[in-house]
Amino acid sequence: MSRKYFGTDGIRGTIGKFPMTPDFALKLGWAAGKVLSNNSNPLAVIGKDTRISGYMLESALQAGLVAAGLDILLVGPMPTPAVSYLTRTFRASAGIVISASHNPYYDNGIKFFSANGTKLDDAIEMKIEAYLEKDIVTVSSDYLGKAVRVEDAAGRYIEFCKRSVPAEMSLNGLRLVVDCANGATYHVTPSVLEELGAEVIPIYNEPNGVNINKECGATSLSNLQKNVKTYRANVGIALDGDGDRLMMVDEQGDVVDGDEIIAILAKHRLEHESLSGDVVGTLMSNLGLEKAIQNMHVGFRRANVGDRYVMEQLRACNGVLGGEGSGHIIIRDRIETGDGTIAALQVLHAMVVSGKTLHELKQVMEKYPQILINVPIQKKINLDKAKGIQASVKNVEEKLGNKGRVLLRASGTEPLIRVMVEGEDLMVITELAEQIAEAVRKAS
Repeated sequence: MSRKYFGTDGIRGTIGKFPMTPDFALKLGWAAGKVLSNNSNPLAVIGKDTRISGYMLESALQAGLVAAGLDILLVGPMPTPAVSYLTRTFRASAGIVISASHNPYYDNGIKFFSANGTKLDDAIEMKIEAYLEKDIVTVSSDYLGKAVRVEDAAGRYIEFCKRSVPAEMSLNGLRLVVDCANGATYHVTPSVLEELGAEVIPIYNEPNGVNINKECGATSLSNLQKNVKTYRANVGIALDGDGDRLMMVDEQGDVVDGDEIIAILAKHRLEHESLSGDVVGTLMSNLGLEKAIQNMHVGFRRANVGDRYVMEQLRACNGVLGGEGSGHIIIRDRIETGDGTIAALQVLHAMVVSGKTLHELKQVMEKYPQILINVPIQKKINLDKAKGIQASVKNVEEKLGNKGRVLLRASGTEPLIRVMVEGEDLMVITELAEQIAEAVRKAS
């Protein structure tokens, strides 16, 4: 059965429109509480990013969870991976994050972690959806939950991040520009890096409820590139609104994306005998990453798009490193979910140990040109049954032969069809990608 409400990363939408409404959030809190509650410790941790709508959804979720009999720990604005960590630290039944990640402020979302700090699998999400079809039944007054605020949540997470690198590692001498996307990392990531000795120049670290991800963060790097050059920084670090993505800029002002970060970390870990299992990318990972990993004589796997599916593959092969080109990097022996701050620390550690610049380190991988076109759609399209689209894809694949690849997929979070074409010649693949995109537009 397909899920009705959950997408690839929780439930997401525009505020004020179903399902991002107070009444749905209340019902969702109750349903999740019924499914996820651990009778020995019925407790949920709730964090959020800096969107103004977070207050509304937080209150509604609280009411539903309390009605289901769960106590609540409110940690305020915190990165998504911090909620994963705190859920495990407090031995909670569940962790909940109110965030739409890299989306604009007028969107929001709700995503869940299990007691182990991992994203929920499809079967659990289906159980929550089943409860959403039922009427709310409030537990008796003797068993109602209560909510308290955790005052030291940020400090706990800062120390956790610092422990992800060797105690003797120092960032003294490194100048870092850190773009916090006016999001959930604004009060933690600069502190982590400063406490490890770096000179930190924070930008976009003044959230006001509506400026999250606005021309900044991991999905908008031009201002970070300019600042790296202006301040003659060693590295630029860009996080997204909820802190689970990382993109970087090297000292020359060039972007270092998630695929390149994975290649850098794979080589570093291989050299220091801390790489186990296969490296896991996704269907969208650049062909250059696959070849770089294979040149290291390490296995490479492609998962479906979404960090939850990367994690499934990592567990299957007992791997420790995987992620997406968009910047979700999972370093499984550090934390069981994507964490932009911890991933950045691992890259900085590789720089310190090797004595190389970020630009030098990224030469481990040669990127293939890759064109991605996001085509807005007005209605759902069954890509497998759309004859015009399939004919266009077949035509392009025949032209590419074995020197490239095509991937079409529907976004799990937005009304888009993503058209990706990869190959050796940028001009050629740009034209081919546009051919398929036009076929998608006609079908919608």
